[in-house]
Amino acid sequence: MAVKPLEDRILIKPIEAESITDSGIYLPESAKERPVRGKVVATGPGKLLENGKRAEMSVRKGDTIVYGKYAGSEIEVKGDTHLILKESEVLGVLD
Repeated sequence: MAVKPLEDRILIKPIEAESITDSGIYLPESAKERPVRGKVVATGPGKLLENGKRAEMSVRKGDTIVYGKYAGSEIEVKGDTHLILKESEVLGVLD
């Protein structure tokens, strides 16, 4: 199953946080927080403007982004958890 986002939506694969701290302590599943970083898998064509043209997306496939902790909607694609979120929910792009 392939998912093609519509309008200004982005499909991302969340990057899980490390299960071990810098000091070597292992974190149980219950102590882990929801991921806030992810890799862009697909983007929509962009928001439709009043003049009939599409706004250019500010992220591209392959970008690593930061998003809000509770942003987006979870879906399952080929057995993996992905998120679909609006471009406005993206907080930044990591280099």
